[in-house]
Amino acid sequence: MKRSVLFLMALTVLAVSAPAFAATASASLAVSASVSTNCTITTGPVAFGAYDPVGANAVTPLDATGAVNVACTRGATGLRIDLNTGSNPLAGARRMNLGVTEFLTYELYTDPTRTTVWGSGAVAGLAIADAPSKAVRSFPVYGRVPGAQDPAIGAYGDTVTATINF
Repeated sequence: MKRSVLFLMALTVLAVSAPAFAATASASLAVSASVSTNCTITTGPVAFGAYDPVGANAVTPLDATGAVNVACTRGATGLRIDLNTGSNPLAGARRMNLGVTEFLTYELYTDPTRTTVWGSGAVAGLAIADAPSKAVRSFPVYGRVPGAQDPAIGAYGDTVTATINF
């Protein structure tokens, strides 16, 4: 009990000896930030699989679907996704290659009926709605390898560059 009383007395002395303020002053502290328009873009491959020029694709095209995924700052406007013609174009046609002399023609479209070619620029790029949030939005890429081609045996490939304009 003596210890408790001594402790309380020491605490009282410390509290009494604390300085007392006679006045105060205040000021406002401004805090600010700015949010800029920004977008990111990723892709999911258009993997056609096996093309059979003798059987299934002698006449019938081979179709596949990929994706372009974009995320933009909420409120971003005037957005457009462009796809270039790839690494092996010839007269505007997209082509996958096998080495330097073998090619397999294909095309990429914005619609599932595969009637609107997905290209670049104000006319051929895909204009998309203003960003409602920062959430990723996915846009399908519809691919088609026309039938009746006569490619050599091997694994064909191409690289198309997808660009988000904002």
